[in-house]
This record gives sequence, C-alpha cells and structure tokens, in this order.
Amino acid sequence: MRPFARHIATAVALIAASATASAADLVVSAASSLTNAFNDVARGYEAQHAGTKVLLNYGASGALLQQIAKGAPADVFASADQETMDRAVAQNLVQATDRRNFAQNALVVVVPMDAKVRVARMSDLAAAPVKRVAIGMPASVPVGRYTKHALEAARLWPGVEPKAIYTQNVRQSLDYVARGEVDAGFVYGTDAAIMKDKVKVAFSVPLDVPIAYPIARTRGGANAAEAQRFVDYVLSPAGQAILAKYGFLKP
Repeated sequence: MRPFARHIATAVALIAASATASAADLVVSAASSLTNAFNDVARGYEAQHAGTKVLLNYGASGALLQQIAKGAPADVFASADQETMDRAVAQNLVQATDRRNFAQNALVVVVPMDAKVRVARMSDLAAAPVKRVAIGMPASVPVGRYTKHALEAARLWPGVEPKAIYTQNVRQSLDYVARGEVDAGFVYGTDAAIMKDKVKVAFSVPLDVPIAYPIARTRGGANAAEAQRFVDYVLSPAGQAILAKYGFLKP
C-alpha cells in the first residue's frame, strides 16, 4: 500500500472506530507483534465480562502513540518498548503509576524458508551476498530501535544500513521475508513462530536491554474502570497463559 493510501486507510479506520464505539466498547491500541495473542486475550476478556466489546487497533508503537496524541479513541495502550511508553507519560497521555510490564520477547533474524543466501550470524548481513534486509523504522518502530542498537553494538550498522528496507511495523518485516522480497529480516521470536511454514530463524540476536512490553490505561479514555479491568486481565494468570501460548515470556 502506498504511504498516502495507507494514511487515508488509517484515518478512515480511526473515524469509523470513533463513530461506532459505544459506552460498552473498550478500545485497545496495541503493538503489531501482539496481534495474535491479543485477539485471544480480547475473546477471553469478553467471555468474562458480558456486554463489553473489545475493539483492537494494531500498529507500530510509535504510530499508535501519535494517533492517541492526536485524539484517536483509546482506553488502553500496549507498547512493544519502554521508550514509547516513556513518551506517552511525558505527553501526559498515561500516568506513570498506571504502567505495568506484562511480557517480554526476543529479537531474531529470519530468512525465507527457501533462502539461497547463507545467513548464520550477524556479520553475514554485512557480506556482499546479502542485498536487502527488512528493518523496522528505528524512529517509530520498537523492533527497528532494538535492531539498530544491536547492529551498532556489533559495529555492523554502517555495513547493513545501506541494505535496509524499512518497514512500518514488525509484521511488515515478517511479510517481506515470507514473500522472499528480502534476504533477511529482524523480527520478534513470537512473530517468527506464527510463520514457521514460510520463514526460518537464522539466529537469535544478542541484546543488552530486555524487550519488555508495558501496558497502561490512557488518561483520555472514556472507560477508565473497564480499561483497568482489561489491564488486570492481561496481568492475570489467564492473560499470561494466553501470552505464553504465543511465545511471550513473563515480565
């Protein structure tokens, strides 16, 4: 999808969500990597809270934060990194005392199942045979920031950055690898697990910072009490069991 068209689609979706949401609806904005797990979390929550409908809005954490800052409806915000939630606190969109870490993840490099180029370690990404590497936009996509940090720590960023095919979220990176449009891509371990038939993990990426996911109710949400109940559900044994099923680690 072209950038302009994508922005229009996002705007239309947000307007539709705002127009159709009722008092019993709970709007949850969550990082793209949480898609499969939070679909199940929402179903589990709805089963325990009859009459409540969870409306899920997925995207890159930075993009979601921008939407909330511009007034898009959101009762709960779940980010894939601490930096984005820090910005949410700084912009007074969530209270610092409300944020809770609810999961952790791992960073991996995946390649197409029928990869023709050998990629077994970080240094291989800077080698001549590798032409294109999917990397989330470091400015707005947490997986991109983790990726750049890891490559800089390994002193490989200058050699890999010219090959970068920047993506709008981690699922787009995964999709590019699955379709063979790039030689390799940086994604979370949980994302790699949902496409085992199309991608394979080449190696795990060492990081000196944890990939920790924070969640919080928003200050401008219309359903503060319901939002807190949803956060509590995510942190409960039932919510944690769903996250574990999709490969997320305990906070």
